[in-house]
Amino acid sequence: MSIFILWIKETRPQFLSLSVVLAFLGTAIAWYHGPINIGYALLAGLGLMLTHGSVNAINDYFDYKSGIDFNTRRTPFSGGSGLIPERKLPLKQALGVGVMTFLIAMGIGIFFVIFKGRQLIPLLVIAGLCLVFYTPVILRTPWPEWSPGFGLGILPILGFYFVQAGRYDWMVLIASVPSGILVHNLLLLNEFPDVEADRKGGRKTTPVLFGFETAGRLFRIATILVYVWITGCVIITLITKLTIMPVYCLIVLLTLPFAVKAMKGSREYHDMDKLVPALGSNVQFILMTQILLGVAYILERLYPLF
Repeated sequence: MSIFILWIKETRPQFLSLSVVLAFLGTAIAWYHGPINIGYALLAGLGLMLTHGSVNAINDYFDYKSGIDFNTRRTPFSGGSGLIPERKLPLKQALGVGVMTFLIAMGIGIFFVIFKGRQLIPLLVIAGLCLVFYTPVILRTPWPEWSPGFGLGILPILGFYFVQAGRYDWMVLIASVPSGILVHNLLLLNEFPDVEADRKGGRKTTPVLFGFETAGRLFRIATILVYVWITGCVIITLITKLTIMPVYCLIVLLTLPFAVKAMKGSREYHDMDKLVPALGSNVQFILMTQILLGVAYILERLYPLF
């Protein structure tokens, strides 16, 4: 296998579909609010994918350095790429992949600062801090799941809107909240198989610090909150005639079967044969919910209900 292919695999490309979906949703929201530049959308999407890949590579580097990789129960949805412990990729090269992708992503960010406005700088700085400090620092503090929820959920939606409009909008912030909760929950449930390894490595993830029962309860509450938030925003839209979130957003209710499977599986943390399918259902729920939200904004633009 060529070294280039290994570098790509180190970014865990199978997980970068989340970045693609976020790019679609953020651009759909921006298009609903005004005209868009497809070139900017594609470039911003590339920047987000590089950022996401950088997080994955840097996470692998620190997992190996801390010894967590030697205790991890790897699943299709958690546990890292496995390239370093399997000696397929040198440790320094894994770090190099993380640094290289981060620098290219920051270069794309600087491009948008120059052409769209300096107001983007705080967003880039916060995103960069979340990326750099997530594995070595944030994961060693209570409730670290807030960081990916904020940095890889809320900020991208705001960023995709900004690169189109050159400004921020409070209604876009409202629209980004479900993504923040969903990405938070993606990390939270994926931490369940790694509890023992994380505990030995000094991490303070929610399952490590508060136990499976509390972490599972938080996961289920947050999952329900996604539907409550979207439904509440639609109700406000119907009452006030202000499009807080389009009525079409109620199509996310189609994802309920996947959400229910994920919530049921969060109670089966002692049985990997039941937990792993729950991780898969959670991924499907998270991706489909955001795709349907993007579709809802497109439908509202094409066929407005009000």
